[in-house]
Amino acid sequence: MSLNPPKPSPRINVLMYHQVGKFAEPTAHRACYCDTDRFRAQMAYLKYAGYRVISLKQAYEALFEEGALAKRSVVLTFDDGYQNFIDNAYPILQEYGYPSVLFAISGLLGQPARWLDGGGLNAPLMPASTLRELRTGNVEIGAHSINHVRLSRVSAEQSWIEIAGSKAALEDVLGAVVDWFAYPFGDYSPNVRDAVIRAGFKAAVTCSRGPANTAPNAFEIPRKGISWGDNLWGYFWKLQMKNKRKDRYA
Repeated sequence: MSLNPPKPSPRINVLMYHQVGKFAEPTAHRACYCDTDRFRAQMAYLKYAGYRVISLKQAYEALFEEGALAKRSVVLTFDDGYQNFIDNAYPILQEYGYPSVLFAISGLLGQPARWLDGGGLNAPLMPASTLRELRTGNVEIGAHSINHVRLSRVSAEQSWIEIAGSKAALEDVLGAVVDWFAYPFGDYSPNVRDAVIRAGFKAAVTCSRGPANTAPNAFEIPRKGISWGDNLWGYFWKLQMKNKRKDRYA
C-alpha cells in the first residue's frame, strides 16, 4: 500500500463522534459527548443544507481510487462502540437513511469504557452480537485496537498486537473483512502508521483536524470532532470554515 496523497475531489468532511445520549454537562472529555437532541438537529441540518452523507468506503474510493463524488459530502464516524450508539444515534441515522462507520475495541466488547475517568468510566460498550446486527444496517465496522491504548507509547511488539489483533478478532466476530482503523486517542507515529499498513487495513483515521482531502495519505485521514458545546452555528462553522489542517499525534 502506497503513501500517496489523495487525488483532487470535492471537499469531504469526516466527522468524529463518541457518545450520544442525555448527560450532565461534562467537566472533562467534552469531545466525547453529544446530546441526543443536538445530534438529531445536526442530522437534520445535513439533510436540509444539501449535504450527502456517504460511507467511509465511498470517501476512500473518491480520494484514493477512481470513485467520484458530488460536492458537500460528509462521513459520520463513531469511536469506541458505545451501547448508547445503538440506543440513541442509530435510530436517528436510520430515520435519515445515513450510513456511518463505528470503530470498535475488540478486547472490550460488552464491557465498560475503562480508560475514561469522570462520567464516562462506566459507559458500556456494545457486545459482539450487536456489532453483527449493525453491519447489516448500513454501519461499517472498523477497528480501534484491542484495549484502547496509546499506540506510540507501548513497545513495537505490543502496538502490533493491538493493531493486527483487533483486525483479526473483529473479522472473526463479523465474518467479514475489516478495512478501517482509528488510532485510540489520536495517538500514532510513523512506526504505528506503518504497522497499520502492514496489518492489511485500507485506511486509518486520526484526530488531526481538517477536511479528508488534506490527508497526507490514506492512513492519516483527519476528522472534525463534534463536541458537547457544538450548537448548529458551531456545527456549520466546523463544516464550512474550519478547513485548515491541524495535526495532532497524541
